[in-house]
Amino acid sequence: MSGRLHRRAFLAALGLGALGARRAAEAQTPARVYRLGILRSTAPEKRTGIPAALSELGWIEGKNLMVEQRFADGKLDRLPAMARELVDRRMDVIVAVGLAAGHAAKAATSTVPLVMWGNADPVAAGFVTSMARPGSNITGILIASEGTLASKKLELLREAVPRASRVAFLLPEDPSVRLQEQELQKAASALGVKLVVVTVRGRDYDRAFATMVAERSGALFVAASSYFVTDRKRIIALAEKHRLPAMYEWTSQVEDGGLMAYGSDEAALIRRIAAYIDLIFKGARPGDLPFEQPTRFELAINLKTARAIGLTLPPALLARADRVIE
Repeated sequence: MSGRLHRRAFLAALGLGALGARRAAEAQTPARVYRLGILRSTAPEKRTGIPAALSELGWIEGKNLMVEQRFADGKLDRLPAMARELVDRRMDVIVAVGLAAGHAAKAATSTVPLVMWGNADPVAAGFVTSMARPGSNITGILIASEGTLASKKLELLREAVPRASRVAFLLPEDPSVRLQEQELQKAASALGVKLVVVTVRGRDYDRAFATMVAERSGALFVAASSYFVTDRKRIIALAEKHRLPAMYEWTSQVEDGGLMAYGSDEAALIRRIAAYIDLIFKGARPGDLPFEQPTRFELAINLKTARAIGLTLPPALLARADRVIE
């Protein structure tokens, strides 16, 4: 073999050896694991949909993502300590679900990126000065485009049950629902409906429904609240037991047996939260990400539940429904 061929063979071997060594080193260098905290005021749940949505973007738990969740179980005074714990554990992003969790997270840090998810006006609530350009460590995904949709939901409920002159309004012990109550009181007054406000205390739903029945409520408006999403099966069962036509927040509650719901697409919102987390993990500043508001809303109706409580729904209402569950 000539000297030139010897030299070529040597250089080729050297190059392959270097490439192999680099690949071996890369394989031994673990990928950075990003830390996501999720703060909720509700009782513990098996999982949220956020980690699943993140997995579609390449963030896999146990590989490059770690998720820590904190649930206050309805005890709002526990939220500040939980928020501080997530900050101390050096989360890369904290998702705060609901107004109370948002306030706790905001008080705990001015540097860790916060993504809020809820049904509130972030400017009026004092989180940011501009929804279009928050300019701080806070951004978020909102459930409604304006207000809380309470007025529209009451109109639809009244259309479903036109004889209901008294409507029960089920509330949790959470001050973050006050805006809903204000909007609903105004809408009820305009429609000539008497609003029967019933607050669930200590998750005693039996007592709450007993109050609704005693007050001769003809329908039920379930507040948009993560508490009632967690406890939806109990609420749905009691509404059917007492034959109360009820309006809920999410289509998933209708899928579980609730009569009707009007609102944004929950799965789409969760995907947008995941998209914001993905952007922040990759270096985006939350202050440069505008608060997003949904532009599409859907009406879901469960006809099986309507039949179970002896309710005949107007054909015009059924025709407007985006989803009818038989």
